[in-house]
Amino acid sequence: MSDLAVLQTRLGYQFRDDHQLRLALTHPSIAHEQGSPVQHNQRLEFLGDAVLQLVLTRELYEKFPGFNEGPLTKARAKLVNRRTLAVHGRTLGLGEHLILSRGEELHGGRDRPSTLADTFEAVVGAIFLDGGFEAAREFILREFGSAFGALNDLPILENPKGELQEFLQARSSEPPRYHVVSSSGPDHDRLFECTVHHAGVELARGTGKSKKAAESEAALAALKRLREPMAAAPEP
Repeated sequence: MSDLAVLQTRLGYQFRDDHQLRLALTHPSIAHEQGSPVQHNQRLEFLGDAVLQLVLTRELYEKFPGFNEGPLTKARAKLVNRRTLAVHGRTLGLGEHLILSRGEELHGGRDRPSTLADTFEAVVGAIFLDGGFEAAREFILREFGSAFGALNDLPILENPKGELQEFLQARSSEPPRYHVVSSSGPDHDRLFECTVHHAGVELARGTGKSKKAAESEAALAALKRLREPMAAAPEP
């Protein structure tokens, strides 16, 4: 098998025109080295980034119907960042197939995380051009399938109280209200219990080593409770 055939087996996609794959593997350093116009993978990287964002955004949108833009954006950032894309590129062995300048080769370009991430996006773009959106989507979901399996819950929110207020304000102008209902333990090791209410109804409770931590736990519990019915609602 040729090198490209081996790579296509790893990708799980056979190119009709392997020129697109070769272009995806061509590092910009080639153009600098030759000092003349040479096609390289930056345009494919640009295209692949857009396809990748669209596919993963759609999957998150459909998988988590109870979540708004904030947590969905955080979840997408967890899936698509330079570090994770470099891991995908390294796992597929893209580095060994890169077409590099001699200088880039000598400076470890085949294993540079930024290069592997860029090349992974370029490969996505090449698959899109060669096989269309569905082929690119199938490839992306194969690559990110295990990550989606781990996303039964979205990443822990950095600001659950803010997220809860945003969620509720989409339905009512009244903000959530927090109350400390109990505190126990010695001064150096207190445990607080808080409730969060909206429109006179208790939404959830939370505990923590400080009032702020207890309120955050209550907000997280309230968000989970409020979103469960939305996630379970049948498609119209």
